[in-house]
Amino acid sequence: MNVGDTLSWTRTFTEEDIRVFATVSGDEGEHHLVPDDRGRLMAHGLLTATLPTKIGGDLNLIARELTFHFHRPVFAGDTIECVVTLVEARQREGYTDVVSEWICTNQNGKEVMTGGGSGIIKDRTA
Repeated sequence: MNVGDTLSWTRTFTEEDIRVFATVSGDEGEHHLVPDDRGRLMAHGLLTATLPTKIGGDLNLIARELTFHFHRPVFAGDTIECVVTLVEARQREGYTDVVSEWICTNQNGKEVMTGGGSGIIKDRTA
């Protein structure tokens, strides 16, 4: 990737995703387990945060710092697209320091989460 390049990932969260994440994370807040007055379960913020981290995993990124800003809730059935932009890359001996920013939007085009992060990508050895 070069500075300015983007990668995206889209996912629709299910009730099962939310319930499994509640069990795995231990965050069993009522709003994640009991439907609201519209019959919806709210996804965990950190479940939503798996979108940019999935893209980082595709790049073999070892994260050093991640920042998340949650703007509105995500519910079961919502489809979220995350676009990650590489804003900085510095080649070092054996690895590249990278800085990225991301915007996650729901199926209605509304921002649900923004943020950024830094980390390293180790050089591949033959």
